[in-house]
Amino acid sequence: MRAPDPIDELALLVRSNHGLVVLETDEEDRAEGLLRHLADRLGVPLFAWTRSKGLRRDETDGAVYGTQAPTGALAHVERAAFPAVYHFRGLGSFLDDPAVAAALADAVRPYEENGGLLVLTGVGIALPEPVRPRAATVRLAPPGAEDYHELLGQILRDLRRRQEVAVEMAPDELRRLYTNLRGLTLLEAEKVLTRAMVEDGRLAADDVGAVLDHKRRVVEREGLLEYYPAEQAMADVAGLASLKAWLARRASILTDPGRAREFGLEFPRGILLVGVPGAGKSLCAKAVATEWTLPLLKLDPSRLYNKYIGETEKNFRRAMDVAERMAPVVLWIDELEKAFAEGGDGDGGVSTRVLGTFLSWMQERQGDVFIVATANDVERLPPELLRKGRFDEIFFVDLPDADTRQAIFRIHLQRRGHPPDAFDTRALALAADGFTGAEIEQAVIGALYSAFADDAPLAQSALLDEVRRTRPLATVAAERIERLRRWAHGRTVPAN
Repeated sequence: MRAPDPIDELALLVRSNHGLVVLETDEEDRAEGLLRHLADRLGVPLFAWTRSKGLRRDETDGAVYGTQAPTGALAHVERAAFPAVYHFRGLGSFLDDPAVAAALADAVRPYEENGGLLVLTGVGIALPEPVRPRAATVRLAPPGAEDYHELLGQILRDLRRRQEVAVEMAPDELRRLYTNLRGLTLLEAEKVLTRAMVEDGRLAADDVGAVLDHKRRVVEREGLLEYYPAEQAMADVAGLASLKAWLARRASILTDPGRAREFGLEFPRGILLVGVPGAGKSLCAKAVATEWTLPLLKLDPSRLYNKYIGETEKNFRRAMDVAERMAPVVLWIDELEKAFAEGGDGDGGVSTRVLGTFLSWMQERQGDVFIVATANDVERLPPELLRKGRFDEIFFVDLPDADTRQAIFRIHLQRRGHPPDAFDTRALALAADGFTGAEIEQAVIGALYSAFADDAPLAQSALLDEVRRTRPLATVAAERIERLRRWAHGRTVPAN
């Protein structure tokens, strides 16, 4: 379904005698352009207020005398009392002043009947109690493909007045560009696209990398999520045939989201991977992002927690806002039980509150965020997280079988420059019975160290010796793994 037109929403609110609207957005210039269209539709003038310039009529230079202070501007609006759209930028930071709060309440009253409107723009505006019940909130959706397409046309027209610029992108490459621009404001997108074209006089498929690099900097600036480049592909993940097939069936939603929506499908919510540590759960998260050509963001719960009351929840909401802004994206939450462990009363109830925030966000999120959560100790997770519908599916990742172990040996030998066919990888796989993928990788690395120290080529015997010296988790924690298997039986779908 298409998002509702914000101009239609605002015009309806005016007809419904709403005199005050909070327009949630961090794109003030885009909001002003939208309000200009609204004023044209209503047939009324547009006024804009900022603390530095005061109140001025749109497309005029001079400001109304004495309106730089918020109370002065609001008093003028109250006295004027004629139909108009009044855009207040940055007023939210002054609303904790009782005088400003009272002035806003007085200013709104005439416009609840005369067809005018006061609009406050910003993010996280906390309205004072006197006006809160009388205000409506409209969230300005982030720019979409049509907005970026229109922006690209404007940039090309401007640049071509000064230099030759060629667009060397096929229609499907342009669609991919617009998809990767999602999450950037129009101002940010304008800077990225302009720089890409000014540098070499062309816009080509390789410029998508500049877009992704800018998004990485946006994520790092917030400091709550980690941005991972696309490195692992599904070919690097051995086994897990059931999980791979499940993901492949949903990949078409990303390539043709419009048709998927018409068919009644929504963007997939995510998966929970539970199982043996080192069996490849985290590797899967990275591979999903690569296969779906989406950015990968990692949420580390330790970055969220703050000793001050309420700050942890705020950090979590900020992190989720960033994830939604970057959408479509894969959000990787590693070792989920560390963030939302059941029975965490020792933290003063913070884990419980963050869990509530997380569950609400999972239910209500607007952006296309695909969650890949992993858990080693699933019994520590609260039942609310495991309820059907939180995740699209819960997969159990068991120890790899002999064929998968052989494939893992081949992957790690090939990755380190040693032809797998020069070794009896079947014999290695049988010797490594009960090994996880991580343990097989370490066995290969250990054998390489030994061969390098002896100034000898890597030999089958060195690999077998390293395998025999390793005590796998299946031996050290046999009871724990068996308990995990019993829990997973009937509750999860086998990933292998």
